Amino acid sequence: MSDGVEAGMGADVDAESGGAVQGTVAAGFEPVRDAFVRNFGELGERGAAVTVYRDGRKVVDLWGGTESFDGGGAWERGTAQVVRSATKGVAAAVLLLLHQRGELDLDAPVGSYWPEFKAAGKEGALVRDVLAHRAGVPALDRPLTPAEAADADFAAAAVAAQAPFWEPGTDHGYHAQTYSWLTGELVRRVTGRSIGEWVASEIAGPLGLDLWIGLPEGEAGRVGRIGRISAPVAPGGLKIRPRRNVAEAYADPDSLTQRAFGAITPSPDENDPAYRAAVLPASNGIATASSLARFYASLIGEVDGGVRLFTPETVALARGEVSVGADRVLVVKTRFGPGYMLHGGASPLLGSGSFGHPGRGGALGFADPESGVGFGYVTNGMNKGVTADPRAQGLVRALRGLL
Repeated sequence: MSDGVEAGMGADVDAESGGAVQGTVAAGFEPVRDAFVRNFGELGERGAAVTVYRDGRKVVDLWGGTESFDGGGAWERGTAQVVRSATKGVAAAVLLLLHQRGELDLDAPVGSYWPEFKAAGKEGALVRDVLAHRAGVPALDRPLTPAEAADADFAAAAVAAQAPFWEPGTDHGYHAQTYSWLTGELVRRVTGRSIGEWVASEIAGPLGLDLWIGLPEGEAGRVGRIGRISAPVAPGGLKIRPRRNVAEAYADPDSLTQRAFGAITPSPDENDPAYRAAVLPASNGIATASSLARFYASLIGEVDGGVRLFTPETVALARGEVSVGADRVLVVKTRFGPGYMLHGGASPLLGSGSFGHPGRGGALGFADPESGVGFGYVTNGMNKGVTADPRAQGLVRALRGLL
């Protein structure tokens, strides 16, 4: 499946990017193309794609470089990549759509759908707390192995038995990995299907998206390899480094930060077919930039005159602030609605009403209702940062300057 390029858009462009930067831009959106090209020349981009919808129509569709971070093969129009935590925005849509349909109450206790979750003092945790990273279980006393993490029953039981790190609902901290089993188990309890199956039938199918949580075997050949690249060097040669307290939190093996990101230990091989086939809605979604942008465009309006997912009431819900302030895991000020990061210093989006989700190391997807924009950026080169990747931010700044 692949949605088409808007007729009448601009011509292909070339750049020194390990291969041509290809694609199209509508008149007036050339600065986004220029920013995309600069990412290859100045910020170490290996292979990437960016797509922008506006008012339901595709206005930017660009790709370039190699399909794998370590070279080999040109990135093509339909190349997909692991988008890490950008998957959380798709998972959130599932729970909000179930709420929109009257099948899930965000203000109900999690235990009303999943009785085992009441254990160890979590009786008061609400579904809304899960979505807004307030459930109190961002880490596990015993991390799961990659095989255990992929076992939905085993992982859900481990989260249900975990004592909270704070009283649920009273504070927030990014549930980097446990978000997989919290959201996934709620969807299983309410619908009888895995969240990956639900996305395939209720979101990807109707919208014609190349987007999966649990990659089908037949699609494996379309997905490039991701990997770590060197820290970006900004113009003038200054390396971008985190603040000291943030760096210390990530360096301390006993910190809640490290324990949250290390809830799966050892770290899984994200290029392993078994990992990609698992259903981990916190971290292992796979998508093209075009599909990620189309997904977000469909949350706020009809795409190509057709499908719309969220009602205006659900859009207002998605971008309504639930958590704000010092994040116990990310160690910076964050803002979350129910399932989505909101525009702010930790994750700048297009404007104050934007909602979406970055993926650690690069990927970004969001919607901006005021401008009618749906945005998707995917890459195979993973930087160290969790949010506000400089390549994605360059694209967002260029787009913001146009609107």
